Amino acid sequence: MKREKIASYIITFVMLALAILWIYPYIWLVLSSFKPVEDIYTRFWPKRLTLEHYKFILQASERLHRPFVRAFMNSLFVTVTVTASVIVTSAILGYVISKIEFRLGKAIFNFILYQMLFPGFMFIIPMFILIRNLGWLNTYKALIVPSLISAWGTFMFAQAFKGIPKDYIEAARIDGANELWIVFKIMLPLAYSTASIVGLFTFIGTWDNFMWPLMVVRDYNKMPLSVLLASFNHEYAGYVGPVLAGAVIQTLPMLIIFLILRKFFLQGISITLK
Repeated sequence: MKREKIASYIITFVMLALAILWIYPYIWLVLSSFKPVEDIYTRFWPKRLTLEHYKFILQASERLHRPFVRAFMNSLFVTVTVTASVIVTSAILGYVISKIEFRLGKAIFNFILYQMLFPGFMFIIPMFILIRNLGWLNTYKALIVPSLISAWGTFMFAQAFKGIPKDYIEAARIDGANELWIVFKIMLPLAYSTASIVGLFTFIGTWDNFMWPLMVVRDYNKMPLSVLLASFNHEYAGYVGPVLAGAVIQTLPMLIIFLILRKFFLQGISITLK
């Protein structure tokens, strides 16, 4: 019994140490964004806290042709649009694949699985050529349209819907409900944990996306925050404080959305493990 307690204490200590090691860079980032410039690399805890870096980001960055506030709104608009579209389209396609029997249903499902085997960067060049030929470079369409549908999201909803009895669907059809009503009023509420997982990962992936926006957008007024922050760091590397403040601002939406959906996310993981 004592050995088991000692082993549990050791495991707890190791996990706690790993957690501190993992979160330390973010703690340093947040603290450094409030430090005076002279304390950023010399002190872990600053002599005094300052908001000058955040004031620079929100007010003075326009003079350097880096509109951070606009970039933040660009990221928010693109991310919310893509996330909402992925949840809606994935739920509809997942319902069609899992609950509606038709000749090519299995073939389409297998194609989705097959497409998921390939990493996304394999399609970047063909997609860029298509976007260029359509004349969509430096537009919001280039940032939004390629991500409106997700094979992974469709697969997740299809798997979740397979566990929902067909009796609910038949009862709704008897009452005169159409297929879209069934999807959004019956199926989607019953798969809320899956919807939260798909929404969370889509939001984080879109918000933090860097390579694709870097390729298709050169206009600073259309850039998302991730690309604008990188360009600012590249050209004005001496402004360390504002770069750190911008990085903190970039992480806030992801942190907030995770805290909001954490309960549903953990429920989804437990259901998946079962």
